[in-house]
Amino acid sequence: MEKIKLMSHLIAGYPTDELSLTAARALVEGGADILEIQLAFSDPSADGPAIQEACAKVLERGCKTADGLALIKKIHEEFPKTKIYLMSYGSLVFTPGVKNFCRRAAASGVKGMIIPDLPFDFDEGLTEACRENGMENIPVAAPSMSAERLQKMASAGFGHIYAALRTGITGSDTKIGQDTIAFIKKVAAGGSKVYGGFGISKGEQARALAPYVEAVVAGSVFVRTIAANAGDKAALFKAVKAKAEELAKGN
Repeated sequence: MEKIKLMSHLIAGYPTDELSLTAARALVEGGADILEIQLAFSDPSADGPAIQEACAKVLERGCKTADGLALIKKIHEEFPKTKIYLMSYGSLVFTPGVKNFCRRAAASGVKGMIIPDLPFDFDEGLTEACRENGMENIPVAAPSMSAERLQKMASAGFGHIYAALRTGITGSDTKIGQDTIAFIKKVAAGGSKVYGGFGISKGEQARALAPYVEAVVAGSVFVRTIAANAGDKAALFKAVKAKAEELAKGN
């Protein structure tokens, strides 16, 4: 079976910096091609319970943006060939200044930004700031968007678009049906490559989705796996690697 391209989600500093780094190592060894690393945020709009709880624990430890970027830099230095995207929310990017934030992110090894609550056509200069720093802005498309707006995003010239495969929050199960495939095709209609995720947790889901996307995205499943093994570093590595292998192989 051909390997499935996998983008895996990781929360910087969860449950500790050391275990977060351990999880990153396990993901890469398990076959993750892209690490989508989230900076913890207190009031997310799309994250399900697993990710929200993990973010809360990171923030309780007093972790700041600088700590998250330092961890990203460490991961990038260890795995320079693994693409890293930074995922967070608009206020974290806007507060220190979009250009300043993008400069710091790029210096840490980030290649792309995924900021779900910044509209693609009113992005506070994010796309331009990414371009100036050798990164790309990856907007998020959702099935709830109007046909007109989705067409506008698809034809806006983005290299990649993140397709949230259903409305609501991450974490619950997603069925890959004809409606899902039709939505992905609309997102890709303008030539952008599509990353597809939201509720992907099993190999068979990844296998069903893979023919229609540039990479399959899995998030909450890894956060839950990390949470379940947070007390044992070796067990955490083994479990995260096994789940990455399952998704990358589609079995």
